[in-house]
Order: sequence, then structure tokens, then C-alpha cells
Amino acid sequence: MLHFEDFPAGTRFAFKPVTVKAEDIVAFAAEFDPQPMHLSEEAGKASILGGLAASGWHTSAIMMRMLCDSYIHRTASEGSPGVNSMEWKKPVLAGDTLSGTCTVIEARTSRSRPEIGIVQLRGEVINQRGETVAICDYANMIRCKPAGSDA
Repeated sequence: MLHFEDFPAGTRFAFKPVTVKAEDIVAFAAEFDPQPMHLSEEAGKASILGGLAASGWHTSAIMMRMLCDSYIHRTASEGSPGVNSMEWKKPVLAGDTLSGTCTVIEARTSRSRPEIGIVQLRGEVINQRGETVAICDYANMIRCKPAGSDA
């Protein structure tokens, strides 16, 4: 189990590659962002996106899963107080394979809850061409190691 002390600035976690399927783009869009360029290849090609494109919110959800798989599921995480910024830099098209990293920018102990650390992180998602498709700056609250433990 990772604790706050395991997150010094510069620590980096790699994302496992994920291939974005057309049917997943359409299913997400149908439920959460039903704009034409997210629902059909034809509408996507007619748009500035150039093909069936994942919603930015879908890209964010994929990044969230990557974060969980890369470190959160094995961390004494207490959630997040929020996202500072979320940027969608390039379209994510059906068939794209996404990967990337999450990097610790800064870490400090909470002033009001000293048993919790606040870690500022930057997640960056790239496609198979090495192009950055999304960047997210956010905070994660992580429990400190219990006093007197080596856990």
C-alpha cells in the first residue's frame, strides 16, 4: 500500500495502453454527450475532428481509469479536493491507442488534517503517434503512514 510519503515530487506512474473502440465512443456519447461527432463516423468526418471522436469527457473518464490502474488502487487515497485544469489538446479518434504518465508535481501535509497529505499531480495522455491528447492537473489526498509503522 502506497502512502503520502511514497509521493515525492518527480515520482512518475506509467499508464497501460488502452485502445479506444468505436462502439465505446458511441455508447458513452449516447448516454453523456450526444453530439453528432461522437455518435457517427460520418458526422465526425464532416466536423473539424476528422472522424468518430471521443467526447472530451470520455477521454477524461479513460484517464481516470488509467490513474486508478496505475497507482490509486494501491494507494491509501482519500479522494480528491478537485481538478485545477483539464485540457483536451487533440481529438481521440476511434482506433487510437492511448497511454501516458502521471507525475507528482508537489506534495505537502494538510494543515487542517496532518494525517493526510495533499499531492499535486499532472496526468498526460498521449496517442500512438506520441501526440498529447489530454492534460489534467489535479490534487489527490493520501493518508500518511500510521505513526510507528513501516506500512
